[in-house]
Amino acid sequence: MVRKKSSFILCGAFLFVAWNVLLLLYLWGRPPIGRLGDGGGVEPGGKEEWGAGRGKMGQVNLAEEMIRLAEEVEVHLDTQKKLLKQIEIHREVWARQKDLGKRETGSNIKEAGDQQQPQKTLRPLRNSVDAGDQTNTQRPVHKVAPSLPLEEPREKIRNIKVTTPIPSPEFIIPILVIACDRVTVKRSLDRLISYRPSTELYPIIVSQDCGHADTARVIGSYGEQVMHIKQPDLADIKVRPEHRKFQGYYKIARHYRWALNQVFNTFSQSTVVIVEDDLEVAPDFFEYFRALYPILRSDPTLWCVSAWNDNGRDALVDPSKAELLYRTDFFPGLGWMLLKELWNELEPKWPSAFWDDWMRQPEQRKNRSCIRPEISRTITFGRKGVSLGQFFDQYLRYIRLNTEFVPFTKQDLSFLLKEKYDEIFVQEVYSATLVKIEDLQHGGNLKGPEPYRVQYSSRDSFKVFARNLGVMDDLKSGVPRTGYRGVVSFLHRGRRVFLAPPEGWTQYDISWS
Repeated sequence: MVRKKSSFILCGAFLFVAWNVLLLLYLWGRPPIGRLGDGGGVEPGGKEEWGAGRGKMGQVNLAEEMIRLAEEVEVHLDTQKKLLKQIEIHREVWARQKDLGKRETGSNIKEAGDQQQPQKTLRPLRNSVDAGDQTNTQRPVHKVAPSLPLEEPREKIRNIKVTTPIPSPEFIIPILVIACDRVTVKRSLDRLISYRPSTELYPIIVSQDCGHADTARVIGSYGEQVMHIKQPDLADIKVRPEHRKFQGYYKIARHYRWALNQVFNTFSQSTVVIVEDDLEVAPDFFEYFRALYPILRSDPTLWCVSAWNDNGRDALVDPSKAELLYRTDFFPGLGWMLLKELWNELEPKWPSAFWDDWMRQPEQRKNRSCIRPEISRTITFGRKGVSLGQFFDQYLRYIRLNTEFVPFTKQDLSFLLKEKYDEIFVQEVYSATLVKIEDLQHGGNLKGPEPYRVQYSSRDSFKVFARNLGVMDDLKSGVPRTGYRGVVSFLHRGRRVFLAPPEGWTQYDISWS
């Protein structure tokens, strides 16, 4: 037994020495790599030229030759590392392609198979349900390696020949963070990165205005986790004398226009979610937008999806109904998604200032609605800003942030499509028990089950009722905050209430602004 082990060791040692001797002789007999010139060989006239390292009588300087051999080996090792890296990238793409093929097979089975259910082997990959005739959406099963360019994965998949048609469930949803001079952008970025399920499907683009060095250093500290772009035009904007105090609003509008052009035109993305540097997001922030993208894409009566509820204070929302979603005619902003097609429509007439109120005008809204949640998926922590804390102390600081993860991509959200939604909504609102505000406030004289309806008939009555019930009372172009068909839905002392116009509502009165 000992002899066998000794023979085996000697044989292995002999093979190892012989292999290295052969490798050394092979490398020694090859011309040196040196610096590459125009002809692809050693650059003429350089010290690395063949023979420059030889001494008298053609004898080789052994030390220089060994250094040359070591450098050549290092070059080969670097080449091998690059090849391995490329193989790893392609392996991930092939793996994703295999998953996509399985999902497409499952989709074909569902569409063609007489209402048959997908096979059990496909079920773990299907994290959503059909919404009408829309494309199914899935959440990624595994996190994907970071630091790939925004469109590189899509290009790689496109260049691979496959037998199964490529569906588009793993669409990219970039997150655009609008930043300026708040170093507290770190709080916003920390939450986004910690909740982000995939760096590839949710690239974070931080667009910075103002040229604030400390904020730039904070953003730069995230390295390849985010893409940092800088708005190049930092000059003051010429405004009317009475608008000098609004210079900040003009710069914000300019920044939004530049940043959105970067996302849609330079980076060629089809959608984007916009957040600002003073917003903190909920754990299901990404899930929320991924599930609602197909609804936004398929319904022309929608023009945005927002994570914000203007009446999202603790006392006004139902904490047990984190899954509740609504349509609203009021543009909420504060964490919202739009499509490239909408930007192509808005960009040529983009305003010089006050872009959010401009969005709420009938000429831009065109009777389109947004989707908003019962419980906000964003909160703002930025009291300091161009608005000088307007509404913050009275409303914004009390907005409730959702903490419960809702698997929206596994739910059928087709009820949000206008034809389905309006029928159910109108029936629910106008079948609710009509009560006086005094009865609602005192509670003892309420008759009938909830929900309850308080009816307003004028601008003044709306504002009085809204103030007394604790909801926001301002209107933009006649549209109340969170309103849909003039109806504001909220909780009052634990009861569902609809603050609504008379039945038969047809349109908003812009004179109510």
